[in-house]
Amino acid sequence: MLLAVLAVVAGLALLVWSADKFVDGAAATARYAGMPPLLIGMLIVGFGTSAPEMVVSAMASADGNPALALGNAYGSNITNIALILGLVALISPIAVNSQVLRKELPILMLVTLFAGWQLFDHQLSRLDAWCLFAVFVVLMSWSVWQGMRNPQDAMASGVNNEQPDTNAMTLKQAIIWLLVGLVLLIVASRFLVYGAVFIAQSLGVSDLVIGLTVVAIGTSLPELASSLIAIKKGEHDIALGNVIGSNLFNTLAVVGIAAAIEPMAVDAVVLTRDWTLMAVLTAAVFVMGYGYKKQGRINRLEGAALLAVFVGYTGYLVSTVIA
Repeated sequence: MLLAVLAVVAGLALLVWSADKFVDGAAATARYAGMPPLLIGMLIVGFGTSAPEMVVSAMASADGNPALALGNAYGSNITNIALILGLVALISPIAVNSQVLRKELPILMLVTLFAGWQLFDHQLSRLDAWCLFAVFVVLMSWSVWQGMRNPQDAMASGVNNEQPDTNAMTLKQAIIWLLVGLVLLIVASRFLVYGAVFIAQSLGVSDLVIGLTVVAIGTSLPELASSLIAIKKGEHDIALGNVIGSNLFNTLAVVGIAAAIEPMAVDAVVLTRDWTLMAVLTAAVFVMGYGYKKQGRINRLEGAALLAVFVGYTGYLVSTVIA
């Protein structure tokens, strides 16, 4: 058991560090290839913060633990909104200025509803996976097109500011860090999945619950770090954009990868408890962030409410294990 706990802790730490190095290498390599800065920011950096969820879910599904993969994706979405946005808003109320975000918030709601519709038959097939991938490609293409059309948009300029400083990195160094980061991501995910599954089996806890709690919180650390840095710089749109982008990646790409590798039976509780909470939280962010005829804003009171939901949900999951 001690070895499994150490594997989880070491896996999480290595996962966060390797994801950061992977993003640095990928961004520098893309810059040398002539990719526009905005495209690097919206795709490379966006992928980088969701890389832990993607690799962990892929490994879990390949190892025959698809429930862990699904729990990781939906648990990360819940963590992103309730914990990360709640904590960030509590520190500094989040003002929503970007027109891109005002368009992406309704899209996130629609994607969440689409994901729920796929769960109604309690199965995620490879056809479902390819449908998720198709939506993901369309949305990423649309986001890049919008960003290129509106380079002065608050989110677009903020994404550019958020990119890692890779000017001092040579092409050789960039490729090395890209490959090293990718290899370490896989190794770290192996450690994490092994430790999480062993702990779950030893304690009689379901893979789903482990994925929704320990693994989900751990793989959301890059989003937490980047959102806190964005708030410190006063870039509120980036903090919210991190969450919206990550949740789109998780719902479409992460679940899609897991289901494509191993189609899965979905427990009814995923729809009635986890997806429902994810949808309610997404709707809450939509209402708070959209603003309708005035500027959207997530204030400290709303941030505290989101944190309370996270604590209550996590406490409930823990109580089901103890019981």
